Amino acid sequence: MKQWQREKRLRTCNEQGTMALGELLAEMLPAPMVVVLRGEMGMGKTTLVRGLAAALGADGSEVTSPTFTLVHEYAGSRTRLVHLDLYRLEQQRELDSIGLWELTEAHDALVMVEWGDRFAAVMERADAEIQITQGEDENERLLLVRW
Repeated sequence: MKQWQREKRLRTCNEQGTMALGELLAEMLPAPMVVVLRGEMGMGKTTLVRGLAAALGADGSEVTSPTFTLVHEYAGSRTRLVHLDLYRLEQQRELDSIGLWELTEAHDALVMVEWGDRFAAVMERADAEIQITQGEDENERLLLVRW
């Protein structure tokens, strides 16, 4: 298990709040960085990336889940945002075929990886992780940010 140096806990109660946290995280986790997004389906991982995209100068409304395409890239005015979803991948060698290692070495990109915790090699390269869980009601989300 990776040892993180810092930790911050955040809370939101709706989609707009999750997007606003994405904007805050853009300041906390500047590029170049590889961030693993952890959380069950429907916890708001893509919504968080939408907020990050807006904060980086990209059109947040264009951000969609890369579940089937695996990789989406967005050109921001300040930095490039790369959004990956590894949910459908089953083997380590599939990471090579999507060019993951080249993306994680990009000096101009903030790389957000959904379901990256399924692969030890991704976690080794991660600079940060964000765990999203449901709070006390169905709309509340608790975020644990470690970097």
